Amino acid sequence: MKKSIFLLLAGLLSGAAQAAVGGYPVVLVHGFQPDNLQSKPVGAQVSNNGADYWAQYWRDRADERIDWPSQERIANKITSQYVWPKLQQMSRDGTCASGCIFVSHSTGDLVTRYIIDNQALWLQNAGLQPLNIVATFDFAGAGGGVELADLAVNVANGSGLINSTVKLAVSLWLGATPSSSNIGVLNDLRVNTARQLAAFPDSRVPRLRFAGAGSDFLGATGAFLPGEDDGVVASHSSCGAASATSYDSCSRSVAFDGKLTSVSGPSAFMPYHYPMLMSEGYSHNDTIGSSAKDEVTTANNSSAYLNGDNIKFTTYDEKRGWWVFSSRYRVVSNSSKTSMSSLVYQAAN
Repeated sequence: MKKSIFLLLAGLLSGAAQAAVGGYPVVLVHGFQPDNLQSKPVGAQVSNNGADYWAQYWRDRADERIDWPSQERIANKITSQYVWPKLQQMSRDGTCASGCIFVSHSTGDLVTRYIIDNQALWLQNAGLQPLNIVATFDFAGAGGGVELADLAVNVANGSGLINSTVKLAVSLWLGATPSSSNIGVLNDLRVNTARQLAAFPDSRVPRLRFAGAGSDFLGATGAFLPGEDDGVVASHSSCGAASATSYDSCSRSVAFDGKLTSVSGPSAFMPYHYPMLMSEGYSHNDTIGSSAKDEVTTANNSSAYLNGDNIKFTTYDEKRGWWVFSSRYRVVSNSSKTSMSSLVYQAAN
């Protein structure tokens, strides 16, 4: 009896110690936090903010987090004071020795790209083993830049064409009107700037994309975002398109709502960027939440990791409408009652 209890406890402890996604440790990289521009967190505050950021779904399914403050710049203090120490720690701990997956949201997509482009050289120069990153899961990725950041910087500097509508859109996003002294990572998020930051990494790590086309701002910000958007990021960025153009989907044959039709989608993508899940009903922050917001469809239903393992989503096609007015739609199984993040987690496991 005692032996059985011991084996049961050992099994539970072993299971708890296993990596979060398909045998791979998960490293979280959060996105832009507007309140940081005013509060300017440091030290433990940055870590606490990072924990709160992921609290809805991913925090308890991850092994590590890279937390960073939004009042700083990526290539400066964000890297030197927050990213670099964490990379060293993970290398020494062997976190990614057998492979790991980075999960990013929003601006975390851009931070992750900078990490992917540089971590191997940085760690080798420090006499440490580079991280073996086999894939990234990028939710509502802002790696292609954010038009609202261009507007925010213009408002802060008093440049460009500024009117009450622009100020309203920026204040809805940031929660306040920015000034030249508190724009931080917004400088990096400007569309042209973002697309030049580590734009062609030597690493071939697959960047798997998960995008929404809903909004928390009643469409007030969408007027300044080309094509479909999630209220903060335009689809050219969240899909990983090679150019900052107006797109209505991450696919040229499937719309955000799953309708199988010819649609304006990217014909080329940034290096190793692969759009996967899309949904018309998910806003920017919904993509990393724990609640189902709408049915989800696929731009691509499967993709390979760097080491050949893969992730695959089960879909079905259905006809909606009547007679000549009917159309076919592609739907991810169980997506009407399963959050986008949970669909990714389940598929990866």
